[in-house]
Amino acid sequence: MNWYLLAAIPVLCVLVLVHELGHFLAARWAGIRVEEFGLGFPPRLIGFRRNARGRWKIVWFGALRYAESEETSPLASGEQSAAAHHHTLYSLNLLPIGGFVRMLGEDGSMYDEQGNYDANSFAAKPAFKRIVVLVAGVLMNVLLALVLFTIAYGQGEPLPTTQSPAVIGQVAAGSPAEAAGVHPEDKVLSVNGQKITTYAELKDIVDKAAAAAKGKETLPVQLQIERPGSPQPISITIQARVNPPENQGRLGVVAKTAYATVPLWEAPIKGFVATFNTTGLFISTLGKMVIGAIKPDLMGPVGIVHFTGQVAETVPVVGWWYILNLTAMLSLNLAIVNILPFPALDGGRVLLVLIEIVRGGKRLKPEREMLINLIGMAILLALMAVVTVSDILRLSH
Repeated sequence: MNWYLLAAIPVLCVLVLVHELGHFLAARWAGIRVEEFGLGFPPRLIGFRRNARGRWKIVWFGALRYAESEETSPLASGEQSAAAHHHTLYSLNLLPIGGFVRMLGEDGSMYDEQGNYDANSFAAKPAFKRIVVLVAGVLMNVLLALVLFTIAYGQGEPLPTTQSPAVIGQVAAGSPAEAAGVHPEDKVLSVNGQKITTYAELKDIVDKAAAAAKGKETLPVQLQIERPGSPQPISITIQARVNPPENQGRLGVVAKTAYATVPLWEAPIKGFVATFNTTGLFISTLGKMVIGAIKPDLMGPVGIVHFTGQVAETVPVVGWWYILNLTAMLSLNLAIVNILPFPALDGGRVLLVLIEIVRGGKRLKPEREMLINLIGMAILLALMAVVTVSDILRLSH
C-alpha cells in the first residue's frame, strides 16, 4: 500500500471543514440556531455541548455526562431535551471525510418540533442573511486558497529546470541510475564530457544521445558527479534506457527542486494573483465543457485521493510547495462547484432565495423545496458514482 495516499484524508477534511466553518460562523452572525457542527460524518463517536445550566457535557454514544467528571449516567430527559434545544452539539464522527453543519429550519420550516414559530430558524431569517449563510462556505474556501498560495510563495518559487542546478533529488528503485550507484544530492558536473550547470542540460544531452541510438535498448552515459562528503568528483557510467517505460525517465532520476527567494511582502500579492488566475482558469474550463468546446474530464474522490498521494510522495524531494498549491486549487475547485446554480448545492439554494426575492417574498412550499434538493442530490450522487467507477477503471490500467 502507498501510505502517501493517506495524505488525502487531512487534505479533504481541511477543505470540507473550512467550508462548513464558513456556514457555521455566518449562521452564528445571522442569529440562526446551529443544532450540530460535526467533524467527519456519522456514526457519531463523541461530542460536546452545554446543557441548560451552561455546563459542558460530553456526548458519548447517546449518553451525556459532565466533561470534568467520570460520571457516566445519562441526564434526565427534560435536561437533555433542553440542552439539545438551546446549544450546539460539537461532534466527532467515525468517517473522516469532512464535516457538516446542521441548522434549525434548513428544511424550510420556521417552526420548532412543538409547532411554535422560532425566530432563530434559518427559514425565518431575511433573504439577505440566508444568502450570506449559503455563500459563506464558498468564500471561506476562496480565503483558504489565498492563504495557502501565500504560504507556498512565502517559502519561495520553484525554478524551472532550465535554471535549476543539476542536483539529483530522487533515484527511482530498480532504475539504471540506482544500479550505477547514483545517490540523492549528487550534483552532475558533466555528461559525456560536456560540462553542464542545469538539470535541463543533463536531460537534453541524454535525450539527444538516445535519439541517435536507434535500435538499441540501452546506451552508456558517463556522468561526473560531485558528491557531498567526497573530496574529488566521481565518474559514473549509467546504462540509460533508450525507450523507457511510461512515466519513467531514461536514467531514473528526479531533479531536486530549487527555489527562488520571494520577498515577504510579495508573497501575499503572488498568492492573490494565483487565486485570481486559478479561479479564472477553472471557470473558463467549466464553461468550455458546458458548450462542448472540450471533452469533460472529471475526477472524483478516488482520482483526487490518488493524485494527492502522488503529490504528497514528492514532499521529501521537492518540499511542501506543490502540496500546498494542490490543496489551494482543490479548495477553489470546491468553491466553484458549490456555487453552481444546481439543486442541493449552495448555489442552487441561493438561486431559490433569489427567485423568492423576484416573486416579492413568495416562497416555495418547504416540501417542494426539499423535493427539488433531493432530486438534485440524487443526480449528484449518480454522477459521483459514474466518475468514481471511471477513476477506478482508469487507475487499474
